[in-house]
Amino acid sequence: MTGKQLIGKLHLWLGMTSGLIVFVIAVTGCILAFEQEIKNVTQPYRFAEAPATGKLLLPSELKAKAEAVLPGKTANGVLYNEPGRSADVGFYNADPEYYYVVYLNPYSGEVLKIWNEDEDFFHFILHGHYYLWLPPTIGQPVVASATLIFLFLLISGMVLWWPKNKSAAKQRFSIKWNAAWRRKNYDLHNVLGFYMLAVGLMFAITGLVWGFQWFSEGLYKVTGGEGSPAYVIPPSDTTAARLNTSVANAVDKLWLKLRQENPTQQGINLSFPKLPAESIYSYVNYRPGTYYKVDYHYFDQHTLKEIKHKGPYTGNYADAGVADKLRRMNYDLHVGAIWGLPGKILAFLASLICASMPVTGFIIWWGRRKKAKKSARSRPASRIATHTAPKPAPAYLMRNRV
Repeated sequence: MTGKQLIGKLHLWLGMTSGLIVFVIAVTGCILAFEQEIKNVTQPYRFAEAPATGKLLLPSELKAKAEAVLPGKTANGVLYNEPGRSADVGFYNADPEYYYVVYLNPYSGEVLKIWNEDEDFFHFILHGHYYLWLPPTIGQPVVASATLIFLFLLISGMVLWWPKNKSAAKQRFSIKWNAAWRRKNYDLHNVLGFYMLAVGLMFAITGLVWGFQWFSEGLYKVTGGEGSPAYVIPPSDTTAARLNTSVANAVDKLWLKLRQENPTQQGINLSFPKLPAESIYSYVNYRPGTYYKVDYHYFDQHTLKEIKHKGPYTGNYADAGVADKLRRMNYDLHVGAIWGLPGKILAFLASLICASMPVTGFIIWWGRRKKAKKSARSRPASRIATHTAPKPAPAYLMRNRV
């Protein structure tokens, strides 16, 4: 068996093993590609018209109004979006597990919507994309393993596709639409697979960053990162002298400071620490609809002094190194949002092709299997005919008989 034949066997059987999982991941990815655009049309509570004054309520005021509609629950943080959008106050907990978002008019404090994770369609699709709707401890490693196999299938598919000569190359870049349906299916698998290769590799690599810790750390170091790429919120100094103010008022002061220092910002997120050792987490976003162009800062809740630490999710985006910028871009690369609407369209089409790969690949295998069976059935009959048919005697024997 040659090396290319071995790769072909591995490509076939690994594709058969992971095909259904890859199909689910790709289809859910198609649905999630335009999540924000669909929500903007179907969820009017995400918007709030700004009054003439344009004066926004303080974080502590939005926190109080949100907690009033969810009695017994404490807000984790508040997100101010770009002008004309509602503010989001988040509530999440591990035990008991829940996740709510209260959407409010940031100018009047009016409650526009109480969002519940369990009732959201896109969150249901997201769970399928991440976990196949299984418990996360089971579904996450299954999805990660299938993604790793998909990465191998992309590379091995390129090896199998690579033409031997220039004449063979001509037919590898186009689909022969006037051929029989089996040939068209074969071309769809190979030609479309080639054209989506670069985007497919991006899907697989960015997905594996969340899938395996060893892959995440390895990629971070290969791209020049130092230390760990893990997301860490540094602690506050519980021995420091406390400010003569509440945590909510401390968050108000930080919010006013961040707005003054960043007049071109398009969104500010601040956390409300629940424990004395927690710091106040903040980010300032400069590009709505994305998450990479963000400045991350952490402040001691007792002194409001900034806490410096290392990692991809700290400091200003402009000051980040290559590895840290790539890690911040990971999500926006995965969904194509980093290139705006054209990038999302590309991600949607590539996801659709990824979903078709297991289907067209299975049809190719099934057609060859049937052909092999048909050939095997016809072979014995030909062998019998060959062995039982009378052979003419050699000429010298015929002469002897005479």
